[in-house]
Amino acid sequence: MDKLLRNKKAIVIFIAPAFILFTLVLFVPILQVIYYSLCEYGALTKPEFIGLDNYIELFTSDETMLTALKNSFFFMIFSVISQQIVGLFLAVLLTNIKKGRNFFKNIYYLPCVLSSAALGLLWAFMFNPKMGLNQILACIGIEGPMWLSETSGFITLPMWVIAFVALWQYVGQNMMLYMAQIMGISRDVYEASYIDGASPAKSFIYITLPLIKPMMITSISLNCIGSLKFFDLIYNMTQGGPNNTTHVLATHLYEQGFKYFKYGYSSAIAVVLLILCLLVTFIINKCIKVDTYEV
Repeated sequence: MDKLLRNKKAIVIFIAPAFILFTLVLFVPILQVIYYSLCEYGALTKPEFIGLDNYIELFTSDETMLTALKNSFFFMIFSVISQQIVGLFLAVLLTNIKKGRNFFKNIYYLPCVLSSAALGLLWAFMFNPKMGLNQILACIGIEGPMWLSETSGFITLPMWVIAFVALWQYVGQNMMLYMAQIMGISRDVYEASYIDGASPAKSFIYITLPLIKPMMITSISLNCIGSLKFFDLIYNMTQGGPNNTTHVLATHLYEQGFKYFKYGYSSAIAVVLLILCLLVTFIINKCIKVDTYEV
């Protein structure tokens, strides 16, 4: 093995196929999108270089873009806080029970593997003002709100509804990540802490939390990136409405590119989304320090 690792020719031969594929699938499209974002590019026209005009229009005259940015940041912050807390709580709860662990684990994880398009239509039906949840509330004399049609407030009611649906759908993913990390911690460490007089709460704070930090970085990064590029559930529940109040970056990008065929403009939105994902990942890795422990 050492001889093979010293053979530079062999290393190049083994790495080249993956590197070429990675470049063609990732870097070439990114460079194309960056170029198109600097062009006036429609469905029936060739790309015409216009410099930063698309970006200037995005942040000066496109009100929907500002709404999409606000909603994307709200959705990211809400998803990270709620999914991390609930996911970690469920992971700790399930790792400390023996009977029914696999049953509850499968129940909580099941929404993650279901189609977001189907779930979006299902929840849109559930929050329809004339049926679903409102019909149940009407049976007990309560008039339900316009769950997906309300337009008032800095963060509209439909965005809160979508955020809670996303929490229900994806909390199982965070739960599974944390369960895998917690179950990898030696039980001897906990037993030693109990012998020294530590309570379960202190063991969680001083043993569990420090040892799951590497997984915490992974989970938070996945949450942030997934939230920023979140599309299918929102589009199937509201299509960005009413009055563009539930647009996020991904739905605004889709609408500009595939509804209005403004490929250059939608490419500019894609570049902004890419920069935000990279920036958030960088901040997470800088803010959360991981220490090395021997257990």
